[in-house]
Amino acid sequence: MIFDTHIHLNDEKYTNIDILIKEAKELGINAFLCVGYDLESSKKAIEIASKFDNVFASVGVIPTEHKQYNDGTINELRKLVKSSSKVKAIGEIGLDYYWEKEEKIKEKQKRMFIEQIALANELDLPVSIHARDSLNDTLNILKIYKVNKAGIMHCYSGSLDLAKEFIKLGFYIAFGGVLTFKNSKVSKEVLKNIPLERIVFETDAPYLSPTPYRGQINLPKYIFNTIKYASEILNINLNELEKITFNNSLKILHVENYEIKS
Repeated sequence: MIFDTHIHLNDEKYTNIDILIKEAKELGINAFLCVGYDLESSKKAIEIASKFDNVFASVGVIPTEHKQYNDGTINELRKLVKSSSKVKAIGEIGLDYYWEKEEKIKEKQKRMFIEQIALANELDLPVSIHARDSLNDTLNILKIYKVNKAGIMHCYSGSLDLAKEFIKLGFYIAFGGVLTFKNSKVSKEVLKNIPLERIVFETDAPYLSPTPYRGQINLPKYIFNTIKYASEILNINLNELEKITFNNSLKILHVENYEIKS
């Protein structure tokens, strides 16, 4: 049993979602959080979730989409959340300084982040955090603007010390295909030194395929490779790791009474 806590089934690269989900299910991948990154992708995430029992949705505006974010965006996101019980998080939201260097844009990203945190609290939802080259500012904001239901640090790339700080705030740490890369020493260190009860897995598909598929379009079924690799690093039975992290995912996303259907 595997829960992919961050996947973009709403990406235009995917034209055969039914087949992709079927192939994943054959490997025990039983649930997905389809994550929005702007208004249109958030709408599509809900549409997909409505068609599949094992797909849930997350809505939000990623920091790199700051140009489309305006005074009406929060209300549009609010409407989307209220339109479907399959919405389980606000995200992906956060800060991204990799592409943006101007202080003016960074300040807008911070405002977007804080306003979407407030929306998550208003609607009693956790968040999915995107933080690239911005972990210190992300942590500082989360310390000041507490997320009542915490959430997931998506595609976490920071140090063990910072991971422990996010965990103190109630967050779970997500590991994806990057964990399998040869140069991902820090990710491996984090995985081995945080509580199992705070670990979840993701694909971020169609991006960041694990070894041996690196450089190719990431598919939902490839999360199996990542979890198998993690089980070897942790020296833990694969089925046990799947069970623990599946339950972690259900817990942080507040998915209740979920039944795995054949």
